[in-house]
Amino acid sequence: MNLSTVTPQAEPLTVAIAERSYAINIGAGLLSQLAPIIEISAGARIVVVSNTTVFPLYGEMLVAQLRVHGIEALVVVLPDGEAYKDWQTVQLIFDALMTNACDRKTTLLALGGGVIGDMVGFAASTYQRGIPFIQLPTTLLAQVDSSVGGKTAINHPLGKNMIGAFYQPKLVVIDTATLSSLPMREYQSGIAEIIKYGVALDSRFFDWLEANMAAINARDSAALAYAIRRSCEIKAQVVAGDEFETKKVGGRALLNFGHTFGHAIETALGYGEWLHGEAVASGMAIATEFSCSLGRIDKSAAARIVALIKQAGLPTALPAISVDIMLNHMSRDKKNEAGVIRLILLDSLGQSKVDSDVSRESIRAFLTQLKK
Repeated sequence: MNLSTVTPQAEPLTVAIAERSYAINIGAGLLSQLAPIIEISAGARIVVVSNTTVFPLYGEMLVAQLRVHGIEALVVVLPDGEAYKDWQTVQLIFDALMTNACDRKTTLLALGGGVIGDMVGFAASTYQRGIPFIQLPTTLLAQVDSSVGGKTAINHPLGKNMIGAFYQPKLVVIDTATLSSLPMREYQSGIAEIIKYGVALDSRFFDWLEANMAAINARDSAALAYAIRRSCEIKAQVVAGDEFETKKVGGRALLNFGHTFGHAIETALGYGEWLHGEAVASGMAIATEFSCSLGRIDKSAAARIVALIKQAGLPTALPAISVDIMLNHMSRDKKNEAGVIRLILLDSLGQSKVDSDVSRESIRAFLTQLKK
């Protein structure tokens, strides 16, 4: 893919978190002019971490461009896929850092999707108690969600993202041109996280998504640019107000709408069987139907939400997983407190809240009815 054509980027967004504030740069072709953007001086230690799918597409160009600016980059290429988001794979990053005597001024560049971003961020947060890292997300899901906000993690066989840290990147550079090479299934997976922002946090954005989903499906550049930017704006605002997800009402937990059900689906099926966005899409539909069954939102609003998820080519049904297995995995969700499952439920389109008052028995009854 040719990234040599650079379109002027819009004004960078800012994730405003006191001394940890950073910019989100969005535009087409930004990877081809990365060295001036990241403002790293010649001779600095840089480690590019990517995977076997992304590095052949963009990595060699990126390393060559850094070299022109006097920056020699060490390269670490990891296996691709959610199934490798584990201790064994992240250890390969640590091995490279240790073998090459990398110090605390070394900067990691995470070139890839959400799996790479999460693992590189986790490695950066723990190597020598913390080194800088920069997010270079190349998938839609990573660009609109996982690259922003500083959540880093690896998976455990018993739960997704259960081992990790809050650790903010130094910078996020979103090159929208990389999306043209993204397989359709991966692309649609990212749309799920865009829909999340409209459903849970911004009804006007939901209305816009309804009117423009056909254009987004067609990868229309103008529609994509707005969808990505608006998603990042919403997430940046939420993260700035609740960096460590400590608010009991509202706050960062609302970004997990659909994720309690979704993570349970991912874990139960086996990491990689369903893509993250596919599981979240199903989880959002389930959370919507559950909100409706509790009288929280009306049937017409629920129908609009489910219809938009379907229009994006994403699943809305619960896959063939037993209710007991779903509840077992949901009981390990990171939002839970004192053994109580905490769900993100809807009060209306664009309005959601964390609910700890729904009993396990109510969830069981709903999932049982849903499977029928």
